[in-house]
Amino acid sequence: MKSEWRLFGIVSFFLAIVAVIYGLWTHGADGRVEWIGLVALILSFLLTAMCGGFFWFVSRRIDPRPEDRPDGEIADGAGEVGFFSPGSYWPFGIALAASVAGLGLVFWQWWLIAAGLVAVVFAACGLLFEYYSGTRRTAEH
Repeated sequence: MKSEWRLFGIVSFFLAIVAVIYGLWTHGADGRVEWIGLVALILSFLLTAMCGGFFWFVSRRIDPRPEDRPDGEIADGAGEVGFFSPGSYWPFGIALAASVAGLGLVFWQWWLIAAGLVAVVFAACGLLFEYYSGTRRTAEH
């Protein structure tokens, strides 16, 4: 996790410097600042700083991974990565439901936004519990 927090730290530092320069540069003769870009840069800085802080916090609590050690080899990271579903239609359902919610947001239709968000929740639950119920239920459960 050391490489991650360093990367986010560098990006955060860059965004902080650019935000200061942007604020000074857009400061016009009338004393006003262009706020939209400045706020976007500040929020981007805060987001990357938050992610970098999280990775820094986690890197202190776990053992160094092979990519964090200078003597680490590629073979050190070999092994089982995890379980990935061979075929599932739930991600398509989540995308479709999010599209309905987004369409409702574009046209500012509250009923369409609500229907899309409810469908997103149901599709996410279907994805989450796919291997705990139905025909794909494993023998372990």
